[in-house]
Amino acid sequence: MSLKYTLQSFRWVKILFSPFKPFKVSFYAGKTQVGVPYFYPRKWVKGNNRMVTEVALEEIEKQKKWNELNPEHARKIKSFEEIYQEKIKCNFAVPLTVGFSYCSLGWKTKWSDTDFRHEWNPIFSFVFFGYQIALTVYSPYRSHYWEAWLYYEYATDKTKSKRERIEQCRKEHSQTWTVAGGTIDYYEFILKPKYLK
Repeated sequence: MSLKYTLQSFRWVKILFSPFKPFKVSFYAGKTQVGVPYFYPRKWVKGNNRMVTEVALEEIEKQKKWNELNPEHARKIKSFEEIYQEKIKCNFAVPLTVGFSYCSLGWKTKWSDTDFRHEWNPIFSFVFFGYQIALTVYSPYRSHYWEAWLYYEYATDKTKSKRERIEQCRKEHSQTWTVAGGTIDYYEFILKPKYLK
């Protein structure tokens, strides 16, 4: 993994030096149950004979069931040996027994280059024989917080001052939402007080 990639995966830390309020950190200790981000901490290993045999037998069963459910489109079932030779080249995910895991802030753009979508929070995890310590970086305002910051970080004019960039953010990336009983401008909750004046 390159240093550039590593530094890029921690870019979200810049929010601490921006007009946005600092994030919060939640702490968990107990049986492994915090995903990083979707799966429990795991590692990829080369398949051994037992793993590959199990997967090959499962694949044969799936093919048989598919043929039973779709007799008019029945397919030739691959042999155990064919499947085994395919799968022996694969890596398999296995639970991490002891070790650290980290996932960066998860986000994407959807309909345009500036339509930012928050997917998951940064997580630091350490597992030890079925137990886990996990630190999750979050904001109580979830996507409003992260998506507004992503817009600020990637879509505003960096030649301008922080205050001017926030004005651009508020104008182009509104966080005003209609709720029962009125509207809420989430910028009022996610910005440091001096940037609200």
